[in-house]
Amino acid sequence: MPNQIDIQAIRNYLLKLQDGICSALAAEDGKDFIEDSWRRDAGGGGRTRVLENGDLLEKAGVNFSHVHGNGLPASATASRPELAGRSFQALGVSLVIHPRNPYIPTSHANVRFFIAEKTGEQPVWWFGGGFDLTPYYGYQEDAIHWHQVAKQACDPFGESLYPRYKKWCDDYFHLKHRNESRGIGGLFFDDLNGPDFATAFSFMQSVGDHYIPAYLPIVQKRKTVPYGEREREFQQYRRGRYVEFNLVYDRGTLFGLQTGGRTESILMSLPPQVSWRYDWHPEANSPEQALYDQFLKPKDWLNLETA
Repeated sequence: MPNQIDIQAIRNYLLKLQDGICSALAAEDGKDFIEDSWRRDAGGGGRTRVLENGDLLEKAGVNFSHVHGNGLPASATASRPELAGRSFQALGVSLVIHPRNPYIPTSHANVRFFIAEKTGEQPVWWFGGGFDLTPYYGYQEDAIHWHQVAKQACDPFGESLYPRYKKWCDDYFHLKHRNESRGIGGLFFDDLNGPDFATAFSFMQSVGDHYIPAYLPIVQKRKTVPYGEREREFQQYRRGRYVEFNLVYDRGTLFGLQTGGRTESILMSLPPQVSWRYDWHPEANSPEQALYDQFLKPKDWLNLETA
């Protein structure tokens, strides 16, 4: 039945997705991920995989979690009062990749499912996720490729999805306190529970399955670009924006901390080296200035002549 919820099928897919992403990235780096399985007292657990100090990847985390509980904290139900008093399950794969070479962008992806249940009432459930790209030195061809693959993930489910979820991503990954985009966007969707479970689940899988085809070709193309201390310093400065977003705005980070998730796994997204400078601005007409001028503003990457 198209609307029959199958949590075991979601779990199986997410574990397979984690395996596939880790295998692809480890093969490119030449170093394996370490695995840390964990349980939480409140219910459920997960499987965290981390690769640190690789030749290619300075820090990469790919986390699977499946947590459950008998109730959500008030901070998590304030905007969704219908969830109060319900038991819940939350499953997902979340990843952040911080390459060593500043010419390779940082990337983030996650796909997740949430369900809240109460005896005698219909379950409340939805899928969410997406992927986004954060370059330090931008390449137009990389941005176009990234968004082409994002569109390919959406196209089987309707022509309206890519522009809708692309805009949602642009709006979501925006640092309001700096009036600045985190990167070049991609896809972001949440609260997806239609037209039925089977279709929504298939869409979530399509997004997850398109992450490696979107990201790996960019990694392979940029991994041999030479760089020096200037590029590393700018990369670490821009990583500061990544930290700011994840700690101030990111829904997954806030939900995990509010519901008693494992802190080490939740904060695996933070980069290993990062810096802040007081009121710093890039030099005029520099490659660093080009990032701000050409890449950190929402753009229609697939129709640049009308952007």
